[in-house]
Amino acid sequence: MTTTDSMPTPTPAPAPPEPVRSARSLARARRLQSVARFWREYRTHKGGMWGLAGLVLIALIALAAPQLVGADSESVTEAPGGPLESPTGEFPLGTDQFGRSVLALLVWGARVSLTVGLLAAFLCVAIGTVVGIVAGHFRGWYSTVLMRVTDWFLVMPTLVLAVALASVMDRSLWTIIIAIGVTTWPTTARLVRAQTLAVESRPYIERARALGGGHGHIMVRHVLPNVMPLVLAQTTLAISGAILSEATLAFLGLGDPTITSWGSMLQDARAAGAVSAGDWWYLAPPGIAIALVALAFTLCGRAIESVLNPKLGVAR
Repeated sequence: MTTTDSMPTPTPAPAPPEPVRSARSLARARRLQSVARFWREYRTHKGGMWGLAGLVLIALIALAAPQLVGADSESVTEAPGGPLESPTGEFPLGTDQFGRSVLALLVWGARVSLTVGLLAAFLCVAIGTVVGIVAGHFRGWYSTVLMRVTDWFLVMPTLVLAVALASVMDRSLWTIIIAIGVTTWPTTARLVRAQTLAVESRPYIERARALGGGHGHIMVRHVLPNVMPLVLAQTTLAISGAILSEATLAFLGLGDPTITSWGSMLQDARAAGAVSAGDWWYLAPPGIAIALVALAFTLCGRAIESVLNPKLGVAR
């Protein structure tokens, strides 16, 4: 009887240790997960998707304006048609009083109107966010002074203030942006202050103070990230309001006369007598474009609010 020596079982090699991820990479991964989760929720809102699709289409048309309608379509001396021609195959939306294509002017106007809306809304939200966070973080006379200034701007008619600023400053695109931005921030400041007060009542703010966190650290590292969802939603709503305000100021003749925007097209149509003459093709396109863009931003803003705050119960 033969016996075989039992062979020792090989010990499996230990698994390599997982690489240690830095705090920055972990924070980046969490942000990417949050963005992916936000997009999944946003896609369930039909109105928000329609609004986003419309904005993307209009933005692409505005960016491709030189290739679509030509760089000289705004020229008065090289106008290709006759004054106030009705829509034809050559001019689908007719011509203006100088013989320029209304469709070409509409495409060029999208660049200016969107630019003014975005920059003015950014200025408005930036001022409102800073004022709201500072007023909510600091108590006492700091908050009282800031809120009284905010209340003064809030009760004053925004259009009157914007007209006053645009009247005393140079007639340029930046004047319109500044006039809109510095007169429409109080609503954002009020909302951000209320959210700041809610955030600073949470326990981790007390722990941050106990660990030696200063005012700047608490406002930038703790309060600002928690109010950013509200700021994002407010920005989309502020853009539509800024576009409407720009159209109003341009219609009143306070815009830059050398730049074509949807508001300046309405002002030119009124000055050319298109209302009394019944030249609808000169009046309707810029008005419809303003309404559609404002509606698209509003739909996106409502969808963002519903994703960030499901308690609002916005219909999908």
